[in-house]
Amino acid sequence: MNTRPNSILTFQCGAVMPNRFMLAPMTNSQSHEDGTLSTDEYHWLTMRAKGGFGLTMTCASHVQFIGKGFPGQLGIYNDMHIEGHQRLAAGIKAHNSLAVIQLHHAGMRTPEDLIGEQPVSSSAVEKHNARALSLKEVEQLRDDFIAAAVRSQKAGYDGVEVHGAHGYILTQFLSADINKRTDSYGGSLENRSRLLFQIVDGIREACGPEFLLGVRLSPERFGMKLHESKTICQQLINNYHIDFLDISLWDVFKQPEELEFQDKSLLQHFSDLDFKHVKWTVAGKINSGQDVHKVLDAGVDVVSIGRSAILHHDFPKQVLANANFEPTTLPVSETYLRNEGLGDNFITYMKRWDGFVANE
Repeated sequence: MNTRPNSILTFQCGAVMPNRFMLAPMTNSQSHEDGTLSTDEYHWLTMRAKGGFGLTMTCASHVQFIGKGFPGQLGIYNDMHIEGHQRLAAGIKAHNSLAVIQLHHAGMRTPEDLIGEQPVSSSAVEKHNARALSLKEVEQLRDDFIAAAVRSQKAGYDGVEVHGAHGYILTQFLSADINKRTDSYGGSLENRSRLLFQIVDGIREACGPEFLLGVRLSPERFGMKLHESKTICQQLINNYHIDFLDISLWDVFKQPEELEFQDKSLLQHFSDLDFKHVKWTVAGKINSGQDVHKVLDAGVDVVSIGRSAILHHDFPKQVLANANFEPTTLPVSETYLRNEGLGDNFITYMKRWDGFVANE
């Protein structure tokens, strides 16, 4: 299979991507503490849409106040957020890019000092001082994910991605290592995946068949097992009317961590699924033009770009002009990042990445 990065992609819902480049949802800590949109966050995202990303995804946006995962997180849990999102969605779409918001709840990974109370999870987790959600609270969480999607649709987004990856609240339900519930949301894989499936079903029902709907999953870490991740993916494809799967592999070229599955790469494990009408994207160290072509040649529909999108707001245009494009070498200066549309808070956050920002 030889998918060209500049080829048009049409999702089942009818949404059209002008190319195969997606901006990965990235923590950037640039918005206001009440979850409302800042000028810096608007500038960072619209600059990527202008730079040629066919789909521009926001950072993880929390669906409940107590699900806040980091300072300066963009929120979608209250109607007061809609005005900023209207501006952002319109700004992205003005550059012929699909505008998609990622719906998120950090669960046990919520810093206690951000919310002023004990964080929550599928079960009590002593390490994170997290308490278990009651059954009523689980149902409220489900409803709040769906309400956030409705809010997003009102704001003008083309679609939403449900964040089920990276150890956040939905992973905490999916993971047998974390989820010790004894009710209908714990125990078997069917029960552990029930919340995710109910959220996806509820969003589709509330937002209709023409709303772009995706799910992000990660197959490893936080107690996630590869065979269970693949089972969940196939069930989402077969039964839940999603348009795309976003599989975060940490590194698209790596082998699985579980020894019994090292007969092929992690990417190959997922390319073996029957995706039917569902499109799929992967993330994890897709840094150069050659990486883009390798991943698309492996049968993936869309490349999800993180690091290189920070370094080059116009990474898609660069790769389309030069298949061998290499990103600039690290570290880069604060001035360089400012010119690429990062605000001061995002630059401060990037200093946590070893060797990314030069000491000046």
